[in-house]
Amino acid sequence: MSGPLRVRQAGLADVARLAPLFDAYRGFYGQAADLALAQAFLRERLALGESFVLVAERGGETVGFVQLYPLFSSVRVRRILVLNDLYVAESARRGGVAQALLRETEALARDAGALRLVLETGEDNRAAQRLYEKLGWRHVSENRWYEREVG
Repeated sequence: MSGPLRVRQAGLADVARLAPLFDAYRGFYGQAADLALAQAFLRERLALGESFVLVAERGGETVGFVQLYPLFSSVRVRRILVLNDLYVAESARRGGVAQALLRETEALARDAGALRLVLETGEDNRAAQRLYEKLGWRHVSENRWYEREVG
């Protein structure tokens, strides 16, 4: 896979090409493969304007993506974007794809008037942590996150 890397915002017309990567991303986190579910989920998020998706393309192939969800800060009265999903195809790793996606994510957030970007990654995902820190993200340890399953 060669050629220039292009990162752009995805739309509904991209769902069929994006879904296999989204399905692989879910598989990385232990979910069973389900391409139809991946397509339906992406289609619904994009159709309802519930997420922003950026895709990375090289040589006519979709090689990575990032998906962001909006939140809002009541205290600061501004939008926050949660970088929820970042995935690069195995064949395209270590080729600058994740860095390009993260840089475009920052531009998208600025254009959307966001106060900040936030993300969560596993304690054992050292490669991702190194990348985030290299690009200026900072680890925030003073916050304590909780969760409760409701459904």
